[in-house]
Amino acid sequence: MVDMGNGRSLGRRNRYVIALTSAVVLAVILASCVLSKEEATAQSVVDDFVNALNEGDAAAAAAQTSYPNAAETAIQQMFDGLKPEDAKFDLTQFMDLGSDSGFFTVGAAWHFGEGKDWTYQVQGGVRNLSVGWRISWDPSILAPDLGNGRVVRYDRTDAAPPRVFDAFGALLMNEQTINSVTLDPATMPDPVATTRRLAEVLEPVAPLVTSDTMMAEMAEKPGQQVTAVLLRDQDWEYLEQDLAIPGVITIKTPKLITADRRITTPLLDPLRKVWQANRDATAGWAVHLVDPDGTLIPQAGFQGPPGPDIVATMDSRLQLAAEEAVVSVGTPATIVAIQPSSGAVLAAAQNNQAMEQGPIAFQGLYPAGSNLDLVKKAAGLQKGVDPSSLSIEDIEKAGNQLGLGMNYKIPGLDHQTAVFTADQSGMNQVMNRKDSDLPAVTPFGMAMLAASIARGSAPAPMIVQGQPGTTDVAAQPLPANVNDQLRGMMRDNVVRGGASFLNGYPDLMGMNGASGDDRWFYGSRGDLAFAVFVADADGGDRAVKMTDMLFREMAKPAN
Repeated sequence: MVDMGNGRSLGRRNRYVIALTSAVVLAVILASCVLSKEEATAQSVVDDFVNALNEGDAAAAAAQTSYPNAAETAIQQMFDGLKPEDAKFDLTQFMDLGSDSGFFTVGAAWHFGEGKDWTYQVQGGVRNLSVGWRISWDPSILAPDLGNGRVVRYDRTDAAPPRVFDAFGALLMNEQTINSVTLDPATMPDPVATTRRLAEVLEPVAPLVTSDTMMAEMAEKPGQQVTAVLLRDQDWEYLEQDLAIPGVITIKTPKLITADRRITTPLLDPLRKVWQANRDATAGWAVHLVDPDGTLIPQAGFQGPPGPDIVATMDSRLQLAAEEAVVSVGTPATIVAIQPSSGAVLAAAQNNQAMEQGPIAFQGLYPAGSNLDLVKKAAGLQKGVDPSSLSIEDIEKAGNQLGLGMNYKIPGLDHQTAVFTADQSGMNQVMNRKDSDLPAVTPFGMAMLAASIARGSAPAPMIVQGQPGTTDVAAQPLPANVNDQLRGMMRDNVVRGGASFLNGYPDLMGMNGASGDDRWFYGSRGDLAFAVFVADADGGDRAVKMTDMLFREMAKPAN
């Protein structure tokens, strides 16, 4: 029989032992925490500071200093201002100077990319204060000469900007100062009076900027600054004195713009991309200390020589002629011209209606309609069948032979040439297009087709000399006899067919195209291939007549 009384006594003793043991363990833990805190040394505080910097923990590093709030702000600014790929800090020296002070040296190595490194050493002190050992706070323990309101910053640097020339060596684009004449509601006592006065001042250079248009834009963006107009330096300097209007400020920004303000083309932004790539490839770097007044004090960095000037393929004279031609209609219209022998894009013009829709010369996909008649003819001749029996794959293959659907990678230029099927590579770039609209072509694609027939093979298109497009699509040229038949059809169309209005140009060959109310004409003349597109045309021969205007503008003496 079990003695229950003894069992109860044993249970109580066990509980007492467990409680006592737990209390002892807790006391040991608490004592060790107190001892570890009390055992913090001058060097351990510096070690913790350096470790926190290596972890990018501004708060933890600042906690080891005598002035945590100021230190955390400065440390965080250092990391935010430099934005390194990597940063490493090492305690290279520590000297115990007695029971209440110490001295240390820290080495820093900042890495901003290949060949971009900033290294230095800083010194600091540590003191035993009433709260324990702390690093004596001074911003100079982060970087040399930091302090007195200075901040540290990593900056990209650039050499002199390259210029962009056209195909004949004339200056096409260069970096200029753009003056943004801006409405600032915060400093504008009377918006109506300000906008009326500003409209009067701008009238000689920007007659479309009126008080009503400015008031409407300000109403759409309440409380925000609104740009009234962008002015080149020469226009701004002419108006500068009259622009001293309450609530009107000028913001100056460098920008790559055309030397001839008459030139406006969807090629400008692609050329800016090439120009920017040039700048990026030659960019330098610098670490600056920045004084409160904005003065920069260089600490490290390197700037190499500027990149070479850029030679665009554009023919400025042809571009201006194309611009005159496209404004002859009131619906979206565009002209793209290519040199068959080289693939150089010589011109791309769009009227205002087209510009409102974006760069349709290169990205506007429209139902092909009869534009593919020559492609179908080429496919039928090669297969020995009637074009009406061809599959879409046969047509696409022949299209590739003529530069359509080739997915060219052209430096700077986002474009399409054609899309034949919904699952074709690149179709994901085409928005809101129905399968019933396919195949679809762009004006650039039709210019490529004309250039390919004129050349006898598809050229590698380019917008900058020496930077031809590349493609992974394999396509052999058309057999010579097939290509000759296409040329004969195009020439016959000009002499006695749908483009006979143009038969006064003896060296011209070309074809009409249509889809719904859209009208096309594409062809070549000597070493010039082109495509003319007019959307929602008011006549079946509108594209042909625009082609005639293009040639007449080209024949005029240069201004």
